Amino acid sequence: MAKSLVIVESPAKAKTINKFLGRDYVVKASMGHIRDLPVKKLAVDVEHNFKPQYEVIKGREKVVADLKKAAKASGAVFLATDPDREGEAIGWHLAQELKGARKPVHRVLFNEITRRAVQEAFAHPGKIDSRKVEAQQARRILDRLVGYKLSPLLWEKVRRGISAGRVQSVALRLIVDREKEIRAFVSTEYWTLDARLAAGQPPEFTARLVKVNGEKVRLPDEGAARAAVAALEHATFRVAHLTTKERKRHPVPPFITSRLQQEAARKLGFQAKKTMQVAQQLYEGIELGKEEGVGLITYMRTDSTRVAAEAVAEVRGYISEKFGADFLPETPPVYKSARGAQEAHEAIRPTSVLREPAGVRAYLTRDQLALYTLIWNRFVASQMPPARFDVTTADIEAGRSLLRATGRVMRFPGFMQVYVEGTDEAPKRPPHEVEEENGSGEAHETAEMTLPPMREGEVLALRALHPEQHFTQPPPRYGEATLVKELEERGIGRPSTYATILSIIQNRDYVVREKGKFIPTELGEIVVDLLVKSFPRIMEYEFTALMESRLDEIEEGKAKWREEMHRFYHFFAKWLKEAKVSMANIKAMEEQTEERCEKCGAPMVIKWGRFGKFLACSTYPKCKATRELPRNGGNGASAEAAPSEEAAQACEKCGRPMVLKRGRYGPFLACSGYPECRTVVRVDGGKRQPPPPPEPTNERCEKCGAPMVIRTGRYGRFLSCSTYPTCKAIKSLPIGVDCPRCKAPLAQKRTKRGRTFYGCSSYPACAFALWNRPVPEPCPRCGAKFLLEKRTRGGEVTLACATQGCDFAKAPGAPEPVAAPAS
Repeated sequence: MAKSLVIVESPAKAKTINKFLGRDYVVKASMGHIRDLPVKKLAVDVEHNFKPQYEVIKGREKVVADLKKAAKASGAVFLATDPDREGEAIGWHLAQELKGARKPVHRVLFNEITRRAVQEAFAHPGKIDSRKVEAQQARRILDRLVGYKLSPLLWEKVRRGISAGRVQSVALRLIVDREKEIRAFVSTEYWTLDARLAAGQPPEFTARLVKVNGEKVRLPDEGAARAAVAALEHATFRVAHLTTKERKRHPVPPFITSRLQQEAARKLGFQAKKTMQVAQQLYEGIELGKEEGVGLITYMRTDSTRVAAEAVAEVRGYISEKFGADFLPETPPVYKSARGAQEAHEAIRPTSVLREPAGVRAYLTRDQLALYTLIWNRFVASQMPPARFDVTTADIEAGRSLLRATGRVMRFPGFMQVYVEGTDEAPKRPPHEVEEENGSGEAHETAEMTLPPMREGEVLALRALHPEQHFTQPPPRYGEATLVKELEERGIGRPSTYATILSIIQNRDYVVREKGKFIPTELGEIVVDLLVKSFPRIMEYEFTALMESRLDEIEEGKAKWREEMHRFYHFFAKWLKEAKVSMANIKAMEEQTEERCEKCGAPMVIKWGRFGKFLACSTYPKCKATRELPRNGGNGASAEAAPSEEAAQACEKCGRPMVLKRGRYGPFLACSGYPECRTVVRVDGGKRQPPPPPEPTNERCEKCGAPMVIRTGRYGRFLSCSTYPTCKAIKSLPIGVDCPRCKAPLAQKRTKRGRTFYGCSSYPACAFALWNRPVPEPCPRCGAKFLLEKRTRGGEVTLACATQGCDFAKAPGAPEPVAAPAS
């Protein structure tokens, strides 16, 4: 009997599944998509009902040929691709390519790669879901039409090589709009006034001024704060009202894709792309020692919070045994998924909660363990009871003023015993604005602050008054977590696309990341402004969300994909035609300045280039002189004409002035003698980090006889001719130990990744190298010319002999040897 062919996307998934199916199956990987719209043309026949023209992806021809051969030799074909739109589309393309084999084709779906789930899926195979395929095809064609029609327009008007996209451009607009908000924000001064008070029993506590004469207090400046202090300095502080209430904090649902990306960014510092890569590894299978490989988590592309009944039963048993009956709610918590979520999927959870992170630590990489722990903790916590707190609020009267102190004490940790969700930063606002928004007096609640025993009417002792100045802060820039959150809340894109969106806008030079935050480049802002003006409908947040809803309706069978294509393209073609005429041509725009070209004396003009605006000679191409324009560059002054303090430095190589420039990766200092001198210096956080000045030595250059100096370069310190760039002779810096092979001096060097090593200065003639630093101290036991400086993980230093078979070792400066360090 012929074996059945099983096709999955990746070799890792194939390896895991193969162990579950036995000898009657052959499992092969398609390596992802095998067919797609070709890159070099639109490949969508707009005139004939948007017929797509698919072809085998370049480089996948051998894979397809191998699958066809295997299909002909098999009894049946099982498509075990991922259980989402993309997986369904991959399965459909595979079925189309394998039609010639004339073998029955089955679709199998499983949400986790475990023996039970896989065998259950193969016991009940189904068919390819044509509606999912149509929804994916609609998205693909929609994105192709927008990208391939808008991008050439931007090439013509702005710069070749840039791109636009139906979703990526809207995501970029969020970043640009936020940057405009920040620029427009006017910071406002405000003050707060806290009183340090003592009751009859400890501890002392802090109360904040919240009302004066029954009105919410506003302290706009120092004068108002001082007046408030003066009014309270000699006042009697009396407890007017005490209330204690129990508050609950409920657990959060198990992860969906977007929330996993957000939390991994907050807690682990993972970018969305990395989160999905590591999650894919955990899903596809991990070898657990002598056990068979198994998927550790359920499918990681999901927007559903549903959890299978057997998983709930398992985790409840675990919680009861591990934490006790108090930590097990009477009924399992059920979480509501977002509108339009695919309830056929489950939330992201461990395939078995019994595989504790500590138990699988030895088999996982550091990143895999960190993400698995996050998923495991969140899932367990989601099935635990709320945390309970006693929140006590004390209203304290002092003359015409009212102060408020709030204390919170945890009475029962509940789910917080296992997991607490991370938070995003919020802008600072005056206390009265916070109180007006939440309608409560708990705006100043201090976590876990304990108030002393008090009674109403009790007089309190004033220990100190603390007025403090604040300024309102603009909304924070988006980071990975907050941008994904915003996209999700607005319904822009889908969880499976967020990682790709974030990667594209960074790779296209539209944004840069500084301290984990997205800042739009000048190019990014120009592109958004042009698109918003010429394609306002496409760039609307609501319209993009509406298109996502339409794609969901296609999958649900409520809409026809071709009808949606016609509806969209009817308007899009009209907008495109108008934009070709009306869109501003940035390339052709020139802004006159009063600057003069240093080479020919002609006027300089401001032009647009790859990294933004710059000064260029107006006679170009006759004269090709250019100069950097300051970042604020409104007056046409060049960076050379008005150098910053950091830029007022001489080039270490030729002595000419260094000028501040801005490139793809941020600001840097460059020699004004470019291109004759190409010296550049990185600028970190806007501050120049200049190399130390050259150090004189007694050595002479072997080429010209001039003195050699010690310089610091990208890969560490080195010897260089003092006449550089006239003479470019360089040598490695000796460390006082000779090579045991060729007797040339050993030198300290660095690999391309920055790791220090010690190698022969005669390289490549001699390739001798050591990771540990050689010390010019002979071995008293075997006579070796040097010892090696070895460091343990605890930071202890030992000098040990490098000769094989010699175990001599001692502490630095110690006369007697110590035990040899572990290798």
